[in-house]
Amino acid sequence: MREAWTAWLGWLHATPLALAMRQSEWLYPAVEILHILGFCALVGAAALFDLRLLGVSRHIPVQQMAAHLLPVAWVGFGLAAPSGFLLLLPDAPSIGASPIFLSKMALIGVAGLNAWVFHTRVGRSVQRWSQGANPPTVAKLAALISLGVWIAVIALGRLIAYLS
Repeated sequence: MREAWTAWLGWLHATPLALAMRQSEWLYPAVEILHILGFCALVGAAALFDLRLLGVSRHIPVQQMAAHLLPVAWVGFGLAAPSGFLLLLPDAPSIGASPIFLSKMALIGVAGLNAWVFHTRVGRSVQRWSQGANPPTVAKLAALISLGVWIAVIALGRLIAYLS
């Protein structure tokens, strides 16, 4: 499995797109800006929703927050994921084997799983505690996990540039 991963990373590194990312003076920085903007939208929307679950702005219904913020999060993910893939290309063998990068990817998976569990389980009872009421402990726990995981993802993302 590891050999296949290493071979795939080597193949990515040799693609014309990876070469363009390495040789262009502006392409890498432009893609990095898109990645940061995507993460701002994704993590900003998630953090606002998480803060609502933790009791901030109780006058705003949770369902209304979700309806407003979930599309923003998806747009952010739609920018962050492909731009992140492009940022991997120029140094795929090194970055793709880095424990920091692999940890970041694993935590993004944890964040996705946490959101899925919340929306398919906890979120089903949201009408009972949508406005004014104290969200259940499991909703608060999901919010704390989300905030912690996204902070760690951001920190690991920055560390890739310095420690990979």
